[in-house]
Amino acid sequence: MKWKAHLALLAVAFIYGANYTIAKNVLDQNFLQPNGFILLRVMSGFVLFHMIHFLVIKEKVERKDIGLLALCGLFGIAINQLFFFKGLGATSPIHASLIMVVTPIIVLFISSVYLKERISVKKILGIAIGMLGAMFLILNGDKSNDTMSSILGDVYILINASSYALYLVLVRNLMKKYHPFTVMKWIFSFGLIVVIPFGTSDLVNVNWASFPKEIWVAILYVLLCTTFLAYLLNAYALSIVSPTTASAYIYLQPLIASFIAILWYNDQLSLVKVVCGIMIFLGVYLISKKKNTSL
Repeated sequence: MKWKAHLALLAVAFIYGANYTIAKNVLDQNFLQPNGFILLRVMSGFVLFHMIHFLVIKEKVERKDIGLLALCGLFGIAINQLFFFKGLGATSPIHASLIMVVTPIIVLFISSVYLKERISVKKILGIAIGMLGAMFLILNGDKSNDTMSSILGDVYILINASSYALYLVLVRNLMKKYHPFTVMKWIFSFGLIVVIPFGTSDLVNVNWASFPKEIWVAILYVLLCTTFLAYLLNAYALSIVSPTTASAYIYLQPLIASFIAILWYNDQLSLVKVVCGIMIFLGVYLISKKKNTSL
């Protein structure tokens, strides 16, 4: 079971690693405004998770858990996604991915308070090594898009990272108690309630007929992969591993984006990228490794 959770988190890292560039391409060309794009994402997740839950799962939740589900919807869907796309529209993928590496640190701190998770020296060392590897990789990358960065955009991404970290910790106990589809159905429902007022006007005024094929492909990727599949795989993984372990895979995102560039754009594999990659994998290993058999 444990290896399946790590495989799911690896798939999520691949999905998010590609999403920085794919989603920003849609936003930069003004085909969709950030809040409208988020509303489209949340609506698609709401429909898909409700449909599958109704047809297959049909699990009910206890009334005492409704409040926690609402908080997960607020931090994991509404605030997380609204501020990510708002920030991505105002800053560069380099800045966004760099700021996101603080998420595991925030998760470790919140987990120690909320879940009483022990902060071991090995975890601290793993976070430090992984963060340094990710930062060196990003800062060594192509800065051609860095002129599009802004302080406000960076602040939005920081809020997004903090919100996502809190979500990972809050949703942990729910994932252990309910089926992932049940939890996703509820948090997307609450998230949609919050997002509707922010994104309705942007979505109503979209000129859908002007979209070229590549933009439709990018939008479908965000809706099906970044929204539905990534949230589902992350939910499944959190039913098995700790939030700290799950968040550590964020360090893989810039590494994966770099290797996508090598394969897709004929970028060069440098010694720095290899060393950074080794540091990131070592950090993830140290964070996820435990003396006992349970995570």
